[in-house]
Amino acid sequence: MLFTSAIIKAQGVEGYVIDAETDKPFKGAEVFVVNSDRQTTTDANGHYTLSLSSGTYTIAVYQPNYKTVHKQITITTGIEMLYFRLYPFEELLEEVQAIGRQSAFDVSRLKSVEGTLIYEGKKNEVIELDKLNGNLATNNARQAFAKVPGLNIWESDAAGLQLGVGGRGLNPNRTSNFNTRQNGYDISADPLGYPESYYAPPLESLSKIEVVRGAASLQYGTQFGGMINFLFKKGEGRKPFTFNTRNTVGSFGLFSSYNSVSGDLGKLDYFAFYQRKQGNGWRENESFESNTAFADVNVHLSDQLFLCFEFTHMDYLARQAGGLTDALFEQNPRQSLRDRNWFAINWNIPAVILEYKASNNTTLNLKTFGLFGSRKALGNLEAVTRLDDPETNRNLLWDEYRNFGTEFRTLHRYKLFDQIQALAAGFRYFQGNTQQQQGLGTSGYDADFHYINPDNLEDLSFQYPSRNVAFFAENIFNISEKLSITPGLRWEYINTQSDGYYRASIPDLAGNILYDTTFYEQNTSIRSFLLAGVGLSYKQSDHIELYSNLSQNYRAINFNDLRVNNSNLVVDPNMTDERGYNLDIGMRGSWSDILNYDWSAFYLRYNDRIGGIWTKRQDSLGVTKTYRLRTNISDAYVVGIETYTEWNISNTIWKEPTHIFSLFANAAFIEARYLKNNAELSENVGDFVESVPKLNVKTGLNYAFNNFSSTFQFTYVSDQYSEASNAENTPSGIDGLIPAYYVMDFSLKYTHKFAQLEAGINNLTNSSYFTRRATGYPGPGIIPSSGRNYYVTLGLTF
Repeated sequence: MLFTSAIIKAQGVEGYVIDAETDKPFKGAEVFVVNSDRQTTTDANGHYTLSLSSGTYTIAVYQPNYKTVHKQITITTGIEMLYFRLYPFEELLEEVQAIGRQSAFDVSRLKSVEGTLIYEGKKNEVIELDKLNGNLATNNARQAFAKVPGLNIWESDAAGLQLGVGGRGLNPNRTSNFNTRQNGYDISADPLGYPESYYAPPLESLSKIEVVRGAASLQYGTQFGGMINFLFKKGEGRKPFTFNTRNTVGSFGLFSSYNSVSGDLGKLDYFAFYQRKQGNGWRENESFESNTAFADVNVHLSDQLFLCFEFTHMDYLARQAGGLTDALFEQNPRQSLRDRNWFAINWNIPAVILEYKASNNTTLNLKTFGLFGSRKALGNLEAVTRLDDPETNRNLLWDEYRNFGTEFRTLHRYKLFDQIQALAAGFRYFQGNTQQQQGLGTSGYDADFHYINPDNLEDLSFQYPSRNVAFFAENIFNISEKLSITPGLRWEYINTQSDGYYRASIPDLAGNILYDTTFYEQNTSIRSFLLAGVGLSYKQSDHIELYSNLSQNYRAINFNDLRVNNSNLVVDPNMTDERGYNLDIGMRGSWSDILNYDWSAFYLRYNDRIGGIWTKRQDSLGVTKTYRLRTNISDAYVVGIETYTEWNISNTIWKEPTHIFSLFANAAFIEARYLKNNAELSENVGDFVESVPKLNVKTGLNYAFNNFSSTFQFTYVSDQYSEASNAENTPSGIDGLIPAYYVMDFSLKYTHKFAQLEAGINNLTNSSYFTRRATGYPGPGIIPSSGRNYYVTLGLTF
């Protein structure tokens, strides 16, 4: 009797998902309610069930390599039946496939719940790489992130070996203010002690890039910037073996060869690639060669249990041209006064991912990962105004990283107040160990990474052990079908240590060493704290959402803030960690296949902000010197508006257009100022926060016809300061204004059956500009961006 009563009261939708070509059921297809956290997957028979209250819903089905299908249904009482037939992209007629893909926007947003993660009320973007026109072989970040508003991008090398992305006044240096991940796990040197990313996955290997702003701190970490997650392609599909090759040639000797294999063998699928890239840079004394490889094997042990093994390797060697002064840049930005500077990276990341669906309502996910890597920097760190004698020994800085981490996450759906709610919770354990050494290397010109005195280094030798434990939880409380509140908490325990020695020597005015002393240090810093946040979401309809999110942030001082010998920089030994919060409020959505938009305002509060500032002090000889100090400068605020809009012009004018025109624009208008509450530095602190252009615009036009597509992109970034004193320029070029600049890019793509031809011109007008002034490697001073360059890519798939 009770069983019969339960059946009568059941309410929602159920049905089957079928392959339209083979009439076979799909196992593991994702069925979800659009703009909601309600989702499930199909069983071995292709069957699914979703419990829903009365109302009208848009139900969608997602399966990789198949066209996503949306259907609308109205539920009054009982169970409604809804069937889906999916068509594979590769089997559609060429004209239908091209129109369908090109009319879809290449930037989307994360659903309220993705796997075991909650994104309700958070500002986010998803970049779909297969729809992108651009120079993928060189990881052109300006094109890859063109539709993500407010990002400030450093262009430090011509090959995209390192990614430099910041935003909202956060330093773009190696994306250190974002939590950078691939497939959900860390790839940076040390997420807390040294969060710089020397490795960036090749864009050719990716399916998507997820960008979540400051509110990501609760689930991913404490960073002010948020999270960037690179998602590799998968071997899912119907073919047991697919081979893809992409070969690119370009200006300045660029050659890149990307080759991948993938396949679906039933319960097992796989994906692996290898990329070789080499060339000369745009400037004198520039060259690079890199190798990147990745492999994963995914095993579906049962309908509920999934296991994945992954391994990543990257190594590269780059010759670096060094920096320039303002006068040298104006004279000839391609010139170089350093021909002995080298940089080498070796990065290895193993990972194991285990996911278990305990029930339709509960999913468990465990990621375990490690890092075995190194960075080696060899060269002359002196300002470019000083001549470089090839007979003198160069400075060698060598870091070794040995890290281990694991993250456990669970997501549970439950019913409360006649609404489906979602709870995400988990913990993280991370243990890192960084060894940092600095001393005299060899003289000469070659890339010889050996110390002259390995047992008695001239600068320093330190071990930096670290340990991090975190617990986090967020819950979507659906108050109604339209309104939700998502509070969250994150508790952090951080233990960072340093153990080693550094040497200090003081010369007289003639350069003779007065004394040379070795100092031994052993420090431990333990702290624990609680971060809180809350998000709001109001979905006016399936296509309009109002959202807001407030989240606390925290950033620990890193190893380079503790001890690095650099003649251009003095580090304050009394620096403290940084704290603050992010507040976002905005509106996003779409209108049919005509308009896609996300308009928002934000306020970022940054307490005890760390940065560089010019000040004066007396040395031991009583001589007053001007020097650059890295310290807690002041509290600061950053406030602004970030907008993204894309308009499909063709769909507005014609009902079924064959020629697709779309116009996109992202623009950020930002004001950032220091509050000057550090009494000792108040006279030196300028009004404006560094690394904040007031206007940052990327706009462009897309055109597609059948299998042809092209993109013209225009980028404009207004001027910005490179340090907190707001100095207009310095004799060494290390600090000063970064002038406003504009860049134009043009790219095109043509696909015919198994072949794809791509070509483009970057920096179409050959603009002379720069985005960065370096204080150390790749060489102190202005780092010019590349001039006009070309590329051609031929891709084949078998």
